[in-house]
Amino acid sequence: MAAAPDEAVKQFSALMELLEEPLKTTFENVHQGYPRGTLVRFLKAREWNVPKAHKMLMDCLNWRIQNGIDNVLAKPIVPSDLYRAIRDTLLVGLTGYSKQGQPVYAFGVGLSTLDKASVHYYVQSHIQMNEYRDRVVLPAASTMFMKRINTCLKVMDMTGLRLSALNQIKMLSTITAIDDLNYPEKTETYYIVNAPYVFSACWKVVKPLLQERTKKKINVLCGSGRDELLKVMDYESLPHFCKREGSGSSSDSSDGVDCYSYDHPFHQQLYNYIKLQALNQDSLGPIRQGSLHVDVPTPELEEAKIRETIESELHNMIGANGLSQTFSRIKVEGP
Repeated sequence: MAAAPDEAVKQFSALMELLEEPLKTTFENVHQGYPRGTLVRFLKAREWNVPKAHKMLMDCLNWRIQNGIDNVLAKPIVPSDLYRAIRDTLLVGLTGYSKQGQPVYAFGVGLSTLDKASVHYYVQSHIQMNEYRDRVVLPAASTMFMKRINTCLKVMDMTGLRLSALNQIKMLSTITAIDDLNYPEKTETYYIVNAPYVFSACWKVVKPLLQERTKKKINVLCGSGRDELLKVMDYESLPHFCKREGSGSSSDSSDGVDCYSYDHPFHQQLYNYIKLQALNQDSLGPIRQGSLHVDVPTPELEEAKIRETIESELHNMIGANGLSQTFSRIKVEGP
């Protein structure tokens, strides 16, 4: 039975005070000086059930220890051409901040091909993005806006997503499973933009499977969503694919800045930060090439059911008309 929020936090906090090393240090790396916020996130993810939230957090801490996540920001993806290829095929970038101070991340869901590196490199890059957000971006935003900021906004561009992208679902599900179980409640709102015609069909079958708290986070906007997004962020923070009126997207914005690009300031700062951490940690030799192999958690029942439902719906569409139409694969939970 779920406890009242304040009582749940109190009970959860008492349990976490019993931690011993190395779990204690790992927990400190997770909460970044704000343990209550972390406890609340895991409680929300488990509907304020303290035993379930405690198990979830303990599983997360053990996953971090077993996979060396605390040191992932000291493991650059080299050579830089490989990192550039990952940035060209897993489209994500930081575009600015909302009016409330949350970092705004853009995701090119439809145009991400995920075909220039092994799954291990894509997973490593995604986890590094999460860790950099939690250790660098969110603390910097908190300082900038002079208040605690613990969540971000995500703008998901569905342009270009097609039935032929069924092969990408496994990769996206892998990333989602990592986020669901180890970085819960880090996104306040998902804004879905440039949704294709068949999106409504997929959304109709997926929506009933989602928990109510997840449904409330997903906001499907008309076209590029520009007018609605301008209510929560300034024009300068809009992703490049939202700066045009109407629907549609392109790889370049009107002002020539592509937040996905390896050359974008955000990705340059992130990559240079990781290389510097690597040099500080190991000054005895050159940075070694090779991906970080991370154990991927088993997707939760909700996520697994959503994946199966989307695959079934898409196969039905293919069988019905044989057309390579676009569709929407929503990432329903994450950093």
